[in-house]
Amino acid sequence: MTHVSSREISAMSNEKLEERLTELQEELLQLRAEQSLGGNPSNMGAFKACRRSIARIKTKLNSINN
Repeated sequence: MTHVSSREISAMSNEKLEERLTELQEELLQLRAEQSLGGNPSNMGAFKACRRSIARIKTKLNSINN
């Protein structure tokens, strides 16, 4: 599942956010590998959703740490 809503992010603990961030980064890596090997990934919207979810989580983590 690539999309993580802002509500879900605000309800997560710091450890859970870091865990979800690594999962999303691995998923993005798989999507990029699929695109480079096959040309057309199965779901083009997954790139955008995955990147945005990563950005949301990183923003939340930065606001917690500062």
